[in-house]
Amino acid sequence: MNNLNRVHLNGLRALEAVARLGSLQAAATELGVSIGAVSQQVIKAEAQLGHPVFQRLPKGMVPLETARPMLARLTDGFRSLSEAVAIGRPRDEKLLTISVAPVFAARFLVHRLDRFTALHPEIRLRIDATTAMEDFVTDGVDLGIRVGAGKWPGVEAELLLPQFVFPVCAPTLAAQLRQPEDILKLPVIIDGRAMFSWDVWLRVVGLEGRHMQIRHVFNEASLCLDAVIAGEGVMLAFQTLATYALKEGKLVEPLSIRAETGSGHYFVTPAGMPQPPKVKAFHRWLAAELKELQPD
Repeated sequence: MNNLNRVHLNGLRALEAVARLGSLQAAATELGVSIGAVSQQVIKAEAQLGHPVFQRLPKGMVPLETARPMLARLTDGFRSLSEAVAIGRPRDEKLLTISVAPVFAARFLVHRLDRFTALHPEIRLRIDATTAMEDFVTDGVDLGIRVGAGKWPGVEAELLLPQFVFPVCAPTLAAQLRQPEDILKLPVIIDGRAMFSWDVWLRVVGLEGRHMQIRHVFNEASLCLDAVIAGEGVMLAFQTLATYALKEGKLVEPLSIRAETGSGHYFVTPAGMPQPPKVKAFHRWLAAELKELQPD
């Protein structure tokens, strides 16, 4: 590691931040220093290296092609250092930070958290509602719940619940749905961001490719569900989205025919990291809660 003696660490941080963020201003904001300080660190680091690293253009600082391999390794190196510091920090074993999609949090999790609290009153929960796959180590996230195929880099994913989809509607529309073909006569509500389409279910009942009467398209499953509860049409829902509304009688599942999407709900934790007791406790509880939604 003698090469590290040639360039000051602050200079390497400045080079990496400017290259990754594209400007002195953005780098200064991230590093918590002035633009002038970042500029001086970059100039000093280039002098210590013995060659320029950036091309100065009106649109910003552009890394020279010859410098890109070095900058890429700096990014990897500082990411590893950041993770090492995060691992070394003492963690609050009474606080459990959970990253979940907003729809899972709103439509399934919040209605059941009192059961977890009753079992583990010593654990406080912090819910981070996002669909982004965060860096669990550096972002301080203990675990995540994600829907997909279970193949995400840098994490371990355990399948908790295969995803099945099925039509749901308000009780006022249920009488019009006696057989699968009746779906074609009613307006449907579409989730524009869903990982599946109506053809997943229509294929199971022999209606794949048939024309449907689309009433509304939303980019959020919760909005679709609210529209269906209001009687606007029929929606293709999945277990964790609809279970509470079905239980409350706000929705019904008139046809009782379900189709598997090939995706599932996964319990996600940082790869290669031991699970602390608070994570194991939540895992046991969530697996038990989802067990009632498992297909027969």
